[in-house]
Amino acid sequence: MQHRIVVLGAGYTGAIAAGRLARRLRPEDVTITLVNPEPDFVERVRLHQLAAGQDLKARPFRAMFAGTGVRLKLAGVTAVDVERKAVTVAAADGPEPGAEEVLEYDTLVYALGSGWNDGGVPGATEHAHELSSRAGALRLRDRLAALADGRSVVVVGGGLTGVEAVTEIAEAHPRLDVSLAVRGTLGDWLSEKGRAHLRKVTGRLGITVHEHAAVDSVGYNHVTTADGRSLPADVTVWTTGFATHGLARSTALELADDGRIVVDGTMRSVSHPDVYAVGDAARALGAEDKPLRMSCASGVPMAWQAADAIAARLTGVKVPEVPLRYFNQCVSLGRGEGLIQFVTADDRSVDRALTGRLAAFYKEVVCKGAAWGVANPTMGLPARRRPVVTAGARTAPGPVPADAPTV
Repeated sequence: MQHRIVVLGAGYTGAIAAGRLARRLRPEDVTITLVNPEPDFVERVRLHQLAAGQDLKARPFRAMFAGTGVRLKLAGVTAVDVERKAVTVAAADGPEPGAEEVLEYDTLVYALGSGWNDGGVPGATEHAHELSSRAGALRLRDRLAALADGRSVVVVGGGLTGVEAVTEIAEAHPRLDVSLAVRGTLGDWLSEKGRAHLRKVTGRLGITVHEHAAVDSVGYNHVTTADGRSLPADVTVWTTGFATHGLARSTALELADDGRIVVDGTMRSVSHPDVYAVGDAARALGAEDKPLRMSCASGVPMAWQAADAIAARLTGVKVPEVPLRYFNQCVSLGRGEGLIQFVTADDRSVDRALTGRLAAFYKEVVCKGAAWGVANPTMGLPARRRPVVTAGARTAPGPVPADAPTV
């Protein structure tokens, strides 16, 4: 009997997990179905570049997973029943878009990620642009291109996404009046050297920084801060954080308060051992037992951990469990500038930072490396496959969907 593995979501974590499983396991022992509504991989860490007007390389999944045995199912996930071990999906293409189908699994990898979080701020959903999806980045791209010279753009949020977005937009559109609204002070999570460099770059790009400016409402042409300031904003870009996919809340999985699935050190659900969660969807603990932040830097090693643990349990070998830790935060500040902030294992800044063009090159290498890892999911395939010694508890193999071809 083939053990049925279903992976939900093909962002960095889902795609890497599916490819790594294909590298670890034999196709005669397992089926691996990767469910995703889009046919191309989205480089989420580059969406600020897309929004600013740059074109990104197309990365179709069918080419990436060709010859691996991973089955691509173009569909959106509508329900997960962890008691029945079944997933309901709605076709994203084909002769009957929207037609629902049930996929049964023996092992589920939940990698549905996160979307933008408006924080409940009035007007944010109606008037602000988001950068958590390709569709959102493209809408923002069109809006920025249509603005007349001198019109105002306000990026709300001073974290990594906000800083990367505001510098990219200001560099690509010097004719616009670009500003950044931050709750505290600019770069307050960085070292002294990192903060100084960030101020230098934003100043050179002509970005106005509004500090201690928590935004509590968004209008069609302005934002209002908690202390009563009204900032003109022909375009508002909202980057204050991410929210998990709401689907998990409708399941019986144990969740943290923020909606993330609680997992152990191998990314296995603490309530349902046949479910693994990776990336932004999972609440995993890193150094000092601190929850890992939502990021590609967290998600990729989580995917490695989950795939290796699943393969080990199926093949009867020792389950690896490598402590997850941080080394640095990589920040692009436009195309020619960057900031690499070195951090402790639990993600606190230390007094070491790399800046300038070398830092920009470093960040570009990191981004390309992450994309390469997704695009080459089964490097070393022949030497690493092991036979499955346990196929899971079920009586017969499930059918392979006709419209989920082996790619």
